[in-house]
Amino acid sequence: METEIKFRMANEKDLDRIVAMLADDVLGSKRERYENPLPHSYMKAFEAITSDPNNELIVACDGNEVVGVQQITFTPYITHQGGWRATIEGVRTSASVRGKGVGTELIKWAIQRAEERGCHLVQLTTDKKRPDALRFYERLGFKATHEGLKLKL
Repeated sequence: METEIKFRMANEKDLDRIVAMLADDVLGSKRERYENPLPHSYMKAFEAITSDPNNELIVACDGNEVVGVQQITFTPYITHQGGWRATIEGVRTSASVRGKGVGTELIKWAIQRAEERGCHLVQLTTDKKRPDALRFYERLGFKATHEGLKLKL
């Protein structure tokens, strides 16, 4: 990477940029509504995430520019002797920095954060329509050990 990327908790001023990154993608463009003003549902979700101590919305910044985002959810489980796990979701990088290591740094940061929180496991899912993302996560050490199922409501 040419510049040093810094990570921080997202704030309300970042929301527009976060939604823009989520929508700037073949799959995201079909499910996100990036418009001005943003639909209120994004602010409601942002407030719910930032008020929950077991959720962190993290942005990657190149200087003052937000160039990446991810959400980390920390969940206690009865299994694994009452252990905690971290789930990484909503990982996106700006088109301007793709292929420059920002995504790798985001995931490494999330893994370190999970270790700090005492998690025994980090998990994530990726859409089967994203084979490049699957290879990316596998290069970072993730293994497809389970079948994930979803039910749309």
